[in-house]
Amino acid sequence: MAEHEHGSMDIKDQEKTFDGFMKFTTYTVIGILVFLVFLAIVNG
Repeated sequence: MAEHEHGSMDIKDQEKTFDGFMKFTTYTVIGILVFLVFLAIVNG
């Protein structure tokens, strides 16, 4: 069985996927907050 050396795995694809997920999550939360503020102003 081969020995595993910590930190030797190529994780560029995983980092790119995580960065995309974080951007999507950030923009979604901002959009929801803007929508909630809009609802509060309109129904206020």
